[in-house]
Amino acid sequence: MSFPKDFLWGVAASAYQIEGAHDADGKGPSIWDEHCRTPGAIQNADTGDVACDHYHRFDEDVALMGELGVGAYRLSISWPRVIPSGVGATNEAGLGFYDRLIDALLARGIQPWVTLFHWDYPTALQAEGGWLNEASPGWFADYARVVVDRLSDRVTHWMTVNEPQVYLGAGYLMGAHPPLLKLERPELLRAIHNALLAHGRAAEVIREHAKSPPSIGWAPVCVTHYPATDDPADVEAARVRTFSVPDVEEWTFSNTWYSDPAVLGRYPEDGLRRFGADMPRVPDADMRTIHQPLDFYGVNIYFGNPVRAGADGAPEEIPFPPGHPRTMMQWPVTPEALYWGPRFTSERYGLPIYITENGMAAHDWRFPDGGVHDPNRIDFLRAYLTQLRRARDGGADIRGYFQWSFMDNFEWSEGYRKRFGLVHVDYPTQRRTPKDSFHWYRRVIETNGASIEG
Repeated sequence: MSFPKDFLWGVAASAYQIEGAHDADGKGPSIWDEHCRTPGAIQNADTGDVACDHYHRFDEDVALMGELGVGAYRLSISWPRVIPSGVGATNEAGLGFYDRLIDALLARGIQPWVTLFHWDYPTALQAEGGWLNEASPGWFADYARVVVDRLSDRVTHWMTVNEPQVYLGAGYLMGAHPPLLKLERPELLRAIHNALLAHGRAAEVIREHAKSPPSIGWAPVCVTHYPATDDPADVEAARVRTFSVPDVEEWTFSNTWYSDPAVLGRYPEDGLRRFGADMPRVPDADMRTIHQPLDFYGVNIYFGNPVRAGADGAPEEIPFPPGHPRTMMQWPVTPEALYWGPRFTSERYGLPIYITENGMAAHDWRFPDGGVHDPNRIDFLRAYLTQLRRARDGGADIRGYFQWSFMDNFEWSEGYRKRFGLVHVDYPTQRRTPKDSFHWYRRVIETNGASIEG
């Protein structure tokens, strides 16, 4: 059974994770450039200085995407490559790189889906407080205007931000990612609000200034809880847990605290009750800015957690049994997440859904025969895509799927130890080798999903 004929098959990557050229041609530093120079911050003292050298090798990479047969490539723009200080003077060389990349994609019939922010915040603006600064939404809107003015004659699909739960939760609460802050709740709520305003301002800029009719969305994490059984009580418990603001320290990893304001125009009541006087003042005008019309909703899903209804009906998370399969990231393998996550999201927000990230880190290396054999990734993708098709057939408005990632890359604090790609990268030589999963996914695209279970 295939997917609808207009279903979009794609791959994804992000600027800092693949581009390299960290100080080439006038690029300014990002907080990740700085973080990688902190002793002990990154496994093996790896950095994104060179990464996959995509900045110099994009033609080769786009040719491989063409060989794969994808209809779209989700990329991100490096803010400090375009505006080295975050505000002010633009960098023509940086804009020129994205011109050439976009043109190369279009020449091969690949739609560019552009994400404006995928974590590489300009160091100069972080020194001014980053998302804590009330001016930060305006900084981001000005940056968005520069990119839209330059690329929107050719780019029609836009995402404002990627995974706000991560760059705010890990960066401003947990101190695990740059800027390595551990804020008290009132300050953190203010930073989140500013970041949501930035999303809204950017959406306004895209809609007002795009030269081609734009399709606008964003790509948050979809923190997924799925029912342990098909019992309606368990299904409802999983839905409640998926759309609650959790009463735990890492409450920033919430769906509704970010998406309810963006899509529904209000903060969720359970969070407002919990945070009380810690909430910043939220003028009605702020909520109107955040609540911009969106054309689609991107979901990044890698795994989920099973939930059942407790004795009082309240959700209870079920621990995984010993030996449950896990990826190299130690994330549990839970194909059900790609059924319930999109289904729940579609029901709550009523927007077309694109899977903007899904994939796995595996043990990949070149074999003596020259190939990279990754049957575990193929099995992972087969199981997850089967569940995605089930969700689509069940009525969820799912329009497309972007595999993460097109090639092995810099996996943030994990450095180069974790390989997510369909294409193997030998970092010392920059040699690209399509893995077995590359060829399997190509067949999926050719058959529009009919080959998934073959």
